Amino acid sequence: MMDVNEIRQYLPHRYPFLLVDRVVELNLKESIIAYKNVTINEPFFNGHFPDHPVMPGVLIIEAMAQAAGILGFKTMDKKPEDGSIYYFVGVDNARFKRPVVPGDRLQLEAKIMAEKRGIWKFECRATIDGELACSATIMCADRKI
Repeated sequence: MMDVNEIRQYLPHRYPFLLVDRVVELNLKESIIAYKNVTINEPFFNGHFPDHPVMPGVLIIEAMAQAAGILGFKTMDKKPEDGSIYYFVGVDNARFKRPVVPGDRLQLEAKIMAEKRGIWKFECRATIDGELACSATIMCADRKI
């Protein structure tokens, strides 16, 4: 549904911090399914358990937040170029269930739970082949820049 070129229109992130490779399903005002292909070439693997590479949990949370950000921007029909930025402002109930390693395709899912005065709350999950890797409630704030 969205390739990396279109994703770059909705997220201000760039390499090495763009953590969404493709959006495969998008239901405005509801949910998104996207993914990140995890490769051994990721710069963080050089220093994060280099003999047993594991994707840092904070980057899994960030990947889920970026998927949620795309859903929020698309739902609001806004882009960063319109003078809007979507800040990651909170995470609750983060749970990690399995490591994410090179070769995994991390599926990112976000569902809108609520929106009030520009603060959005999302229920997020990251899975690999249907197995839960991480879940969290993520909050983002839409602000003018």
